[in-house]
Amino acid sequence: METYADWLRARGDDELRALLSARPELLAPVPADLTALAARAATPAAVSRALDRLDRFTLAVLEALLVLPAADGPGPVADAISATPDRVGGALDTLRRYGLAWGNGTLNTAPGVRHGLPHPAGLGPPARDAFAGYPPERLIDLITDLEGTAPRGFADSARLLGRLTELLADPGPLIDDAGPEARAALDALAWGPPVGRVADARRPVRTATAGSPVERLLARGLLAAEDDRTVTLPREVALHLRGGRLFRDVPAEPPPLTPAGAPRGEEVVVRAAAGEAAATVRLIEELLERWGLDPPPVLRSGGLAVRDLRAAATLLDVPEWHAALLVEVAYAAGLLTRSGDLDGEWLPTPAYDLWLMRDTAGRWTELAHGWLKSDRAAGLAGERDDRDRLINALSESMVRGSAPATRRAVLEILADAAPGGAVAEPAVRARLAWLRPRRGGPLRDRVLGWTLREAAALGFTGFGELAPFARDLLAGDDPEPRLEKHLPAPVDEIVIQADLTAIAPGPLVTDLARELALAADVESTGGATVYRFTPESIRRALDAGRTAADVTDLLARHSATPLPQPLTYLIDDVARRHGHLRVGALASYVRTDSSSTLDEILADRRSDALRLHRLAPTVLASGLQRADLLDGLRAMGLAPVAEAPGGGVIVTRPDAQRAKPPPTAEIVRIRPAERTDAAMLTAAVRALRAGDEASALGAEQARLRADAPAGEPPRSPAMATIDRLRAAVERGGRVWIGYLDQQGQASSRIVEPVRVEGGFLTGYDATRAAVHRFALHRITGVSELDDDPAP
Repeated sequence: METYADWLRARGDDELRALLSARPELLAPVPADLTALAARAATPAAVSRALDRLDRFTLAVLEALLVLPAADGPGPVADAISATPDRVGGALDTLRRYGLAWGNGTLNTAPGVRHGLPHPAGLGPPARDAFAGYPPERLIDLITDLEGTAPRGFADSARLLGRLTELLADPGPLIDDAGPEARAALDALAWGPPVGRVADARRPVRTATAGSPVERLLARGLLAAEDDRTVTLPREVALHLRGGRLFRDVPAEPPPLTPAGAPRGEEVVVRAAAGEAAATVRLIEELLERWGLDPPPVLRSGGLAVRDLRAAATLLDVPEWHAALLVEVAYAAGLLTRSGDLDGEWLPTPAYDLWLMRDTAGRWTELAHGWLKSDRAAGLAGERDDRDRLINALSESMVRGSAPATRRAVLEILADAAPGGAVAEPAVRARLAWLRPRRGGPLRDRVLGWTLREAAALGFTGFGELAPFARDLLAGDDPEPRLEKHLPAPVDEIVIQADLTAIAPGPLVTDLARELALAADVESTGGATVYRFTPESIRRALDAGRTAADVTDLLARHSATPLPQPLTYLIDDVARRHGHLRVGALASYVRTDSSSTLDEILADRRSDALRLHRLAPTVLASGLQRADLLDGLRAMGLAPVAEAPGGGVIVTRPDAQRAKPPPTAEIVRIRPAERTDAAMLTAAVRALRAGDEASALGAEQARLRADAPAGEPPRSPAMATIDRLRAAVERGGRVWIGYLDQQGQASSRIVEPVRVEGGFLTGYDATRAAVHRFALHRITGVSELDDDPAP
């Protein structure tokens, strides 16, 4: 008899690639052969993940296969669920592609499916199975009460179960005899789930002594006791109550996507979405720049304190939920992490500096990928968990395993909508319930609502409609070309006005934005950003080590108009007084070249709190710490600077900090891939075929392995090695590599490269007849081969 593994073995390469593409988790890692693939595909976890991907109609067809005694085509299934054979045929093709149904004649469900769907179509087990746990004497009592006479002959369980099944084939008279209250109890179980909870379910009852409705049902075999507390409705009884139907209603087509509001043109949608995308990039840059200088601490329980989240929301002028989203997106994209496991701080990572070097479209793409793949639900920030503990942003309590799948499914629904109008949230919810019926519940509905809100805030949607560049991202294409066309180009020119303000007509280039944020305060944001120069902001730039000439040259270089005289006067005036006084630590001291200045300080009553006394004509000492003395002198209207012991000026503005992720911490949790590229699928199928042949040939397994060329393994420079491997991936050829094992022993390998990323080469190793991952730092060199890969 053909087995499931035999059926897989008889599939063509295209069919195997389709199976692995539909169920990519079967490739982690690539099984040794097709027998191992069949075993992995039948595991409960693999079956459950495959079932989660089925829509309501396809799942109903699979449940019908479990209920029907045998089906040799779509006809019997179509009759059972009241659908057209063509529609059922399409669902059966999907089930075969997923490896959940198999067989060339009679259709069978794959191993493990019956355990994954214990109550197909909401039906309980057949009577023979439902009463299989009853002792023979109990079965005899049941049959005696139903027939009126005790069964004759040898009363073995098999015969008794067969007779009881015949008696329950038409349970109508038994149901009527049990009474209307018992009928109401059956109706509650008829459409599933077919199990109920009762006390002392296994108590012996007879029709003559049964008092309650449940006892009357148990005595007539209309309910079967599974254990002391559980009863189940036999399948024959449920089908009678349903009138022979398997389902109340199984729509073959998904619910329509009802539009919400008036349609809008594509240009309006993409401009709105691109504006939000640019704003997201700007806000995350502004937040991480601030946290690089003044990082918030990590809570003892992990996460970000509520006060720090509120401070971030105030800084960015956004609601708290939006601030939590931006923080989580930065974390998911690898731009933000904690500086240590204990008493750490939330700091930008070195990857943030690389991110700043990209253009706005590239930055948004990195953020979008992080949001799509992260299993963290930002909408939970500020809520309480099941133990009434506060859920903080960036904490482990934000993790929800179903979030990335739901997020992508919602966006794909928006992508399916006809262009020209947004989709109402109830319509999205109904469509998602049809597409993924097994994973419903309150959490999914909440994640759906959060996804729509977050997609609008991040720039995936404009006026509720998915933007074209977001469609490219979901399809696996590069969204940057279409997004870049609608983004305002970064400007390196500002308009400085006589009222000591500067107007940035668009997003500034990174260097100018940093310097301007140092020398001026943001007064308002919007289509244009307004900065204001004040004595404090100019002093902030001077405190950071800039000179008056540096500030003036920067502004003159980037100003669209000549610098106004009031601004140059302001810079010169602050610079003239800046650093005139020097503050050190004795506890602290004040030093100046002008003794008259110290006379003025000592004569000022406000200096009493500074505890000053004169050490020399040009030196005052204080019992205060240097920072407190600096603040006190500045409060008197002076402009002192901090002095190092050697007499140099101390830059009081700290440099931006960076943190590398701890070895035990993950920057972002990435769920198993939902898509696998074609080259990887081809390599996996080749490895499976080779493994099958090796298993069949046994001692001749070595014949399947390609021999490496004679001689020493190749050697080449590291950069040349990576370039040659990437070129081989693009052209699809074979290469000869030298590879060092963990003991440092060199070996030769013939490899068909599939992917080079993350410090690893993934490819089909012809010398081992398997798909392997090679660490790039262990590859000694690469040499090209002229032969083409084997078919």
